[in-house]
Formats: sequence, structure tokens, C-alpha cells
Amino acid sequence: MKYSVRELSERLKRGEISSYELTREYLERIKRENSRIGAFISVCEDSALEHAAKIDGQRKSAQPLSPLAGIPFGAKDNICARGTLTTCGSAMLESFCSPYDATALARLRAEGAVLLGKLNMDEFGMGNSTLTSHFGVTRNPSDTSRVAGGSSGGSAAAVAARMLPFALGSDTGGSVRQPAAYCGCVGLLPTYGAVSRYGLVAFASSLDQIGIIGGCAQDCGEVLRAISGRDAFDATAREARFENTAEGDLTVGFCTELSQLADGAVRERTEAAARALRESGVRVIEVKMPDAYMAVAAYYVISCAEASSNLARFDGVRYGHRASGATGVDELMELSRTQGFGDEVKRRIMLGTAFLSTRGRQTYYARALEARRQIARELGEVLGKCDAILLPTAMSIAPKIEDAARSTPLEEYKKDAFCVYANLAHLPAISVPFGTADGCPVGVQLVGRAFGEHTLVDLAQMLERAQEKAGGRTDE
Repeated sequence: MKYSVRELSERLKRGEISSYELTREYLERIKRENSRIGAFISVCEDSALEHAAKIDGQRKSAQPLSPLAGIPFGAKDNICARGTLTTCGSAMLESFCSPYDATALARLRAEGAVLLGKLNMDEFGMGNSTLTSHFGVTRNPSDTSRVAGGSSGGSAAAVAARMLPFALGSDTGGSVRQPAAYCGCVGLLPTYGAVSRYGLVAFASSLDQIGIIGGCAQDCGEVLRAISGRDAFDATAREARFENTAEGDLTVGFCTELSQLADGAVRERTEAAARALRESGVRVIEVKMPDAYMAVAAYYVISCAEASSNLARFDGVRYGHRASGATGVDELMELSRTQGFGDEVKRRIMLGTAFLSTRGRQTYYARALEARRQIARELGEVLGKCDAILLPTAMSIAPKIEDAARSTPLEEYKKDAFCVYANLAHLPAISVPFGTADGCPVGVQLVGRAFGEHTLVDLAQMLERAQEKAGGRTDE
């Protein structure tokens, strides 16, 4: 089934299909495809069918319903859902069942959307290939020998394999946009504070944001409408007054120098996207971006420091994995964390602890914060000249699983260079599929002004129309 959320909503309204039938169709596809892809950690079949039947009853009684009513969706497994597993892809939380809903998920339920299950991810969001998940790798539906990306790899793969119309993910440094690019989906990172983080298990609190992966830009915009807004449980959540500059002339900045860091095929597709925007009437200007590797360095110092603090709660005492055989509290904590956390999570906790030490705080952490402020200032100056910035989303197409497994941590960290800008500066960004290379999807990214999501969606739709106009010609 390749239908947008709007198309599914119209079919439900016209009575062409019931929500129960639609939900059952997606559940059957999950049963057929998930063993090949590995997108789902858990499936909520009984509760999903029960909720779908309830929506059908409301529709029959002519109750007013949201456009999302009866539409199935999934959530990354670091987003709490009442009565379901929330594992964060880790042995530490392998059996943890959440007692409450995250605000974003609760708002989707209130709109009548039907939760089908929880989706695979890199452990605690730390990775860009889903290789660090305790529950196994998620494979790319376009080529199962390749990674789906990360850390929201399960969300992107499930949408790309048409097991779901849309999914929630989380994005700390590209974790929605990069897997969306690898899998050929649209990935939207909202402005920091536009969507409540209540119920999102924290990795790096000043960078984390719940994002959306869908089949088209319009779907992501529709879901954003439903989940955004102020929340009493999250002091950083704000009323989202999204700016829309698309009614006038639009200007997009493009940094030729930065795009040179990408592989040739990705660079060519990004340049083609710039041409497509020009042909759509958008003014494209050359801009200069902050140093990419300074941004990566600042991102990893800050995110590791915050992860060290946030993950201290997983100690084997309060909840999560508890080791057996310990003779005291100190040994219990040591054994529980050693057994419960994977290698990448341990690496980042140790790095973060070093960055927050007496010496490391001035040598690394304070300098990273200053670099972050500088990057935000420079991006603000760039966005003073244009409505959005066009960038590649990822350095390359999705790598082979064995190649990703052989990469060093530093090689993997550098792959985030194009994505971390938006998180560091608290800006919105969207990744849009724009052609293929060697048969694999390529994504291009647009970074916008704070609360400029509507403009990003409009620009993304221009790129989607350009692809349709090209008649499916995707390789250059």
C-alpha cells in the first residue's frame, strides 16, 4: 500500500476501507516483512485492532474526527507508550514497560491515530546505523545488504517498507533525517521546543527532539500539527507559531564548499536539487557555512557530556537491568551498567564523564559551548539572507552493513557533519528524497529559521514535484 496520510484519511471518510481493515492490512504486512527488515522491536496487535474498531464506531456515529483518525503509525522505542515495552534498543531496559504515554504519542492517540508498535534504534540513540541495537540490525528495504541508518533506523525502514504510513523518531544529531535519506523517506526535525520531549528517554537534553518520518512532506506537516505545542510537563515546549514565508519570493542558500565534503553522487544530487528549486522560481544564492568539523566536535563533546549525566540513572537500583551476585551497592551498580550497556554507550558515557571532569570542563566542555554559540550566530547571519539552507543530508548513500561494522568511531562521527548544525542551533530541518545513486536513495536537506517548518515543507514539496515532473528519472 503506497498511500499518503491524506489519501488514507480520504479513503476512510468515503468508507472505502475501515480503520480496522486498514490496521489489519498493515499488521499483515509487518508479519511478512519484519523478519527481513528488522524494523519492529514489539508489535501491539491486540490494542491496535481494539483502538481501530473504536474509531470505526465513532465514524459510524458521525462524531467529528481528526484527519489522523484511524491512521496507523509506529514510534521509536525511546518514546514511552503506556503498557508497552520501551527498551531504547538496550539490554538495560529489555523488559521495561512504560506506565505512561509520551506527550507527542498521547496527542496522536487523542487524534485517533492507531499505534502498531515500537521501532528498532541504535542503543539509547547512540549510532547512525542501528548496528548498536541490542535487538539486531535494521536492514534497508531498498537493499537489505545495507544499513537503514540511525539512530531512528527502524522508523525509517518501516515507512520505506510500507509497514507504516508514518512514524515518530528522535533526532539528536541527525537521527531522523539521516535514516530517512538512506531509506528514501521524508524526515522532519522540528524546531527545538516545538514538540514536547516529555516521555522521550533523554540522550542529550539540549539537543534531543522528537521528529517525524513519512512518505511525503505533506504527511510530516500534518503530523507536526497534531503533536506540537505547549506542554505542562516540559518547560522547554512552546506554543508553535510557525512562520510561513512561502507566499512571497523564496531564497535558498547553497554552500558549494560544504557540499564538496559529500561523495560525488550525493554532491551531484544536491546540486540537481538546487537547479530544481531555481526552475521552481526560488532564488538560490551562494552562502558560507560554519566549519563542519568544528560543529561535529562541539556536538560530540556536548552530547557525550549530557549523556553521561542523563544515563547515570540506569544503575541497577531503581529500574532497568539488575545484575545478580553483587555483594554491595557499588558492585551492583558496576556490574549492572557493565552488563546492561553496549560498547558505544559505554564509550560515550566515559567520554562525557571526562569532558565534565575538573580539567575537561574548561579544556573541552566550555570550548564546545562557545563553539555552539558561534555556530548559532553564524547560521543566524546566513538565515538573515535566505529562508532556508540547502545541504546534503548524509555524506554518502547507505553503506553496506559489513563496511559500517568495520568503521572506527571517529569515521562514524564525521558522517554527522551535515546534520548537527540544526540541533546545535535549535533550528528545524527536513530531509527529502531526491533521486538515487547505484540504485540507493539519496536525500537532500533544508535547514530553516526557527519555527519555519511550513516554509521547509513547501520547499520540500517543490522538490517532490520536480521529481514527479522528471518522470522517475533519478540518476544523473
